[in-house]
Amino acid sequence: MASEKRKDMALLAARAGHYREYAPPPALRRHFSRLWSHALHNGPPAMVAIVPDGYCDLLWIDGRLVVAGPDRTAAFPVIQPGATVIGARFAPGAAAPWLKTPLSPLVGCSVPLADIGRKDTAEFEARLADCPDPSAAMALFGRLLEGTARDAEEPARDAALIFAVADGGRPASGLLDRLGMSERQLRRRCHHHFGYGAKTLERIRRFQRFLDLCRKSGTMPLACLALEAGFADQPHMTREVGELSTLTPAVILDQLDMRKRAD
Repeated sequence: MASEKRKDMALLAARAGHYREYAPPPALRRHFSRLWSHALHNGPPAMVAIVPDGYCDLLWIDGRLVVAGPDRTAAFPVIQPGATVIGARFAPGAAAPWLKTPLSPLVGCSVPLADIGRKDTAEFEARLADCPDPSAAMALFGRLLEGTARDAEEPARDAALIFAVADGGRPASGLLDRLGMSERQLRRRCHHHFGYGAKTLERIRRFQRFLDLCRKSGTMPLACLALEAGFADQPHMTREVGELSTLTPAVILDQLDMRKRAD
């Protein structure tokens, strides 16, 4: 009963406030795929669903720098109404070298950056805390990351290729020959850079294709959405979407249908 109530009440994060993404400056593009900000609505707190996307993010939230590890299923964090969260999404293969830690222990976790051992964390947090408003904090956040990027390790190219294959809906089995890896080596690399195996990454990126289609094709029937996203059929989509988000495809389509939102 509780899970059914959650399905009816949860809001995708994109609907719970004003979310904006920015292309990172050239100095950061090897290490971060997006910079973003999320200003939550004022008023009663909503149950916000953060759904898995295969990425790891660095956040400025509640006066702390926090690493949001990759998720297997939706997370439901408690975020104060009116708060603004600033984030940087690591590029595929960049998080583990930058953080100097594998991502598998971070799956489903939000960990203070200081706990991971970055010595510059306290200085960065103090400088961000002095910013007069979120826009100033966003600008400083980017500059601080640019400073760290100069000394950061290069992202792992094989991880970027693994992600691209999963994102394109192609089976991971063909990667073994292209990368010159055994199945065990591929599994180990995936757990190091994504927190889980290639099959889980494929499921999550297929789910993200479904979300993209919901945003662009609000009038498409659910059965067509299922096939277009790469599911075997509509029941397969319903099962997978429910396991990854706790929401039904119909609820997600209703929340993300841009035409209905405009109306």
